[in-house]
Amino acid sequence: MTFLNKIMNKSINLIFSIALLAITLYSCGGGSAIISTPVENIDTAPIKEVELTEEELKIWGHLDLVSDTVPGMSVNKAYSEIIKTKKGSKIIVAVIDTGIDIDHEDLRGVIWTNRKETPNNGKDDDKNGYIDDIHGWNFLGTAHYEQLEYVRLLASGNTTHPRFNEAKAELDKEYQKALGSKSRTEQIIQQVNAADKAIANHLNKNVYTRDEVNAIKTENQELIKHISLIKQLYSFGFDSVSQIKKELDKDLNKYIERLNFLYNKDFKGRKTGDNPNDFTQVVYGDNNVKHVKLDEDHGTHVAGIIAAKRNNGIGMNGIANNVEIMPIRVVPNGDEYDKDVYLAIKYAVDNGAKIINTSFGKYYSPDSDKVREAIAYASQNDVLIVNAAGNEGQDLDKKDVYPNDAIGTSKEVSNTFISVGSLYPKYGSSMIASYSNYAKINVDVFAPGSKIYSTIPGNNYGSKNGTSMASPAVAGIAALIMSQYPKLTAAQVKQIILDSGLPLKTKVIVAGNYYDIRPFETLSSSGRIANAYNALILADSVSKSN
Repeated sequence: MTFLNKIMNKSINLIFSIALLAITLYSCGGGSAIISTPVENIDTAPIKEVELTEEELKIWGHLDLVSDTVPGMSVNKAYSEIIKTKKGSKIIVAVIDTGIDIDHEDLRGVIWTNRKETPNNGKDDDKNGYIDDIHGWNFLGTAHYEQLEYVRLLASGNTTHPRFNEAKAELDKEYQKALGSKSRTEQIIQQVNAADKAIANHLNKNVYTRDEVNAIKTENQELIKHISLIKQLYSFGFDSVSQIKKELDKDLNKYIERLNFLYNKDFKGRKTGDNPNDFTQVVYGDNNVKHVKLDEDHGTHVAGIIAAKRNNGIGMNGIANNVEIMPIRVVPNGDEYDKDVYLAIKYAVDNGAKIINTSFGKYYSPDSDKVREAIAYASQNDVLIVNAAGNEGQDLDKKDVYPNDAIGTSKEVSNTFISVGSLYPKYGSSMIASYSNYAKINVDVFAPGSKIYSTIPGNNYGSKNGTSMASPAVAGIAALIMSQYPKLTAAQVKQIILDSGLPLKTKVIVAGNYYDIRPFETLSSSGRIANAYNALILADSVSKSN
């Protein structure tokens, strides 16, 4: 959420409070808050909602619903009671994403190395088609920005395309929205700068504290307006004016990037020399799997959720303890190309990955059939794909998002493809992330995806929100299962994750619409929250019955 969004959303707090009361009355007949107790593997006593500490918030996805009162995945419980000191087999997890900081302090030692390749000799030693692919492959070359897919459709000039008019309407709407947001952000920046200057002059110091602002006594109406603005901005959780300015500048740059690159029909982002529409051209890109810019942090964050070194005294703990991350750079700042995704999946499968995480997506995909071909190829080769459901609050049984393993609710091409929705760190009616897509058929399970603390480039750490974070959480559980029970098939692992999740009867707010209240169990095929502890128990049982 941008800073501008935070400001705009502030005004709906009262509406939210009224709506939440209505939800409670609707769901419970006017009695207590919407809290129900899961019917399996959980105590029958009601669960209290409690605020998490800062440290708990950093690890909430690893916590347990009963003991910690948050909808985590019981990862810590799984380690303390089941895994203990058992390492299991090494599992390769491909992360198809942006570049990954393979030198990060919490990722060193968990990055896949292609031992069939001699480093930097300029030869394709293993004959896989990729020269010196020591730690994976970069299908983007030096590119960072790209157009959105529907912008590429418009740029093609193909007016006969069945979605051309739809794409034009979408671009017109989004371009004007970004233009308006840019203008409003610039206005806010001007107001903040003016307020900052006025307060600094009044206090006779360039840097001042919140307490110093609160202590100002004045009858100067202009100064009072400036103070009121800064106080209002402080209320959004910022500690200093410099922090406010930094956040606003970040937002402004996002809107500028959208206008200049993502929504620009004349922009050419491709730098690899290939034709992205020609699937026979497969030799392009390079072996540099790292991020091009420091703010290209998505892939590093995803990798940390899965596999950051556990119990090393720094940073954070990944979910899986015996994995290697195979970085495959495919996702730019904009929409990925279908050909890159197709080749990335095949690269991962052919080079030993047992799990592939795909935390990206789009609503236009000209070669979605080729991507599904690659998804089917993964399934045929016993590889599990864990995919982010998307962040638009859409019902995916009614609207296609790509990549997918089926068009609409038709027959799936794979039985090893998992689509994951996102949760907030609070059990109850507001548990489903307002942005998360959902579907009774095309979303399989939910997992923690909001305020997720993980690795970012430069030996740094930070929190992110999205189904992009929920997907690697489930990929991490899959890696734990495969590591401890390597004879299980990918299809079995998928079913274990779905069958072992917590089956909740709780009524929840859907897509942030406080008047759309549904049972949690209706929003995914499993009706469950992924749970590492239960998954390992079930995996043990299935393994013994094989």
